[in-house]
Amino acid sequence: MEAAVNGYADLAIVNGSVVTMAGGDSAASAVAVTGGTITAVGSDQVRALIGPATRIVDAVGGAVLPGINDGHLHFIASAMVGFGYLRVGADAANSWDEIFRIIEKAEPGADGWIRAHGWDEVTIGTRPGALLDCRPGVPVVAFDQTGHQLMANRTAMERAGINDATLEPAGGVIVRGRRGEPTGLFQDGAMELVSRALPAIPSATLRRAALSMQARLHSQGITSLTEPGLGPASAGLLDGSGSTAALELLGDLAATGELTMRMNVLLLFAGTGGVSSAAVAAGLESGLAASFTGRDIDPKLLRIAGVKVFADGIPRSGTAWMSEPYGDACTHGSLVVKGGSEAERLAELDRILRLIDAAGLQAGIHATGDAATEAAVGALLDGTRNGDNRHYIIHGAFSTEGTLDRMAAAGIGYSTNPLIRAMAGDVMRTLLGESRFARHQPLHSALAAGVHLNLASDAPVASTDWRRTVVAAVERSTPSRAASSADPERITGLQALAAMTVQPAWQDHAEGFKGTLLPGMAADLCLLEGEWPSDENINRLLTTDVLMTISNGRVVHDRLDA
Repeated sequence: MEAAVNGYADLAIVNGSVVTMAGGDSAASAVAVTGGTITAVGSDQVRALIGPATRIVDAVGGAVLPGINDGHLHFIASAMVGFGYLRVGADAANSWDEIFRIIEKAEPGADGWIRAHGWDEVTIGTRPGALLDCRPGVPVVAFDQTGHQLMANRTAMERAGINDATLEPAGGVIVRGRRGEPTGLFQDGAMELVSRALPAIPSATLRRAALSMQARLHSQGITSLTEPGLGPASAGLLDGSGSTAALELLGDLAATGELTMRMNVLLLFAGTGGVSSAAVAAGLESGLAASFTGRDIDPKLLRIAGVKVFADGIPRSGTAWMSEPYGDACTHGSLVVKGGSEAERLAELDRILRLIDAAGLQAGIHATGDAATEAAVGALLDGTRNGDNRHYIIHGAFSTEGTLDRMAAAGIGYSTNPLIRAMAGDVMRTLLGESRFARHQPLHSALAAGVHLNLASDAPVASTDWRRTVVAAVERSTPSRAASSADPERITGLQALAAMTVQPAWQDHAEGFKGTLLPGMAADLCLLEGEWPSDENINRLLTTDVLMTISNGRVVHDRLDA
């Protein structure tokens, strides 16, 4: 967008319904943008800034929102899943036999491997050994939708040196047959055994996928995100693509002006099993936290925010740490932090969080069990001192509201994923039982306690379409259970929107320049083709298209000019 001429705005959106998210919204109908800044919100105020060179956008009553900020979106993994891997999700295959046939027909990549993604046990079940005999001589790996499981064929396991004698790593599961032989199914920390054998993704492939994903996100109205886990331990997270090379790529894109998505990055120094204070200390000493320093990169565009820490796994793998037993195995799970006993693991978690806090960085702590959440919160309260770092819990489960009260008092944030709950709710209800599942993701309670709550996709685990996340937070339905107005943890549509604009801006230490539509704030906007729906009709949001997205004053998606 060109600079303003004679004090006039570059662009003015008029005849809209402006949702400022600043509290006490009036009937504002217009927004003016000059350079990268919002220069007026209102009607007469905007009209006064319209000059002969100003682009005027008629919103025709559509909602004008702050740019959407997804506070937990694996950008690099989503890019590879969307634009780099063989698709075997529900949109492509409805059974293991179909997945087998798809892989049989696929051409290996330039590195000789076949990499697939998307199978989901919720829809097709888990069949250990399903891919063992697929494509003999060609290594095959298929990542599941959650990013916590993968399937490998015999050739891939041979390349990785995995056999009957291979031991399970901390926090991981090698699913075995009756004789103790690996079936090709690896969960959580055990995924690294295969992922570390994968050749590096070619830089050109990674770059092409990243730019394609950025365009897709902008088409959905997204202008900011947190990339929760890039670094040397990438083999232990999702598909393993979030390497230091991916971190360097983001810096290169920012330096050349090709990055138009605001990104906060969490570094990953250990994967889903066996995180230790030694690994975190080494990572902090490596200098990765200063990757973008001295490169003339605007920290409002791209910055290292903190460190991702896995406290436990997930319920479906039996690796979430719960205070009460769950699942068919009646397991409690445990912390996946290094240590030979619960006391040692708790002490190690405390040391890890002290290190991150002392470095002036933010800790994003993955905790899916209530015991893991309470341990992480307890460690933050006892082991750290700087509330300004804005540490937060990712996913989270709570046995009582007391933990939420302590989080609010200490300024500990909470980032969770309503769409995942909606998609996998029936499985989770079976694993946890009705009572615990009813308390799963206590959105209303968190807001009532004063916790800084944000809602995120956790893509590629769930869709990046934020509209689906908002609907899931308002309805709290599952595949077999319709929405119920009696659910005490439902929130309103505007509360959900705040949790995808204002609240993640707080998580990003950026509420001073983004998340609201006010004069002087960054010009990050999303224009919908229709008005914001009432809570009773929140499903209308799913068919309300994004007409325009503006990021830092730059039009990055424009259906009006198509």
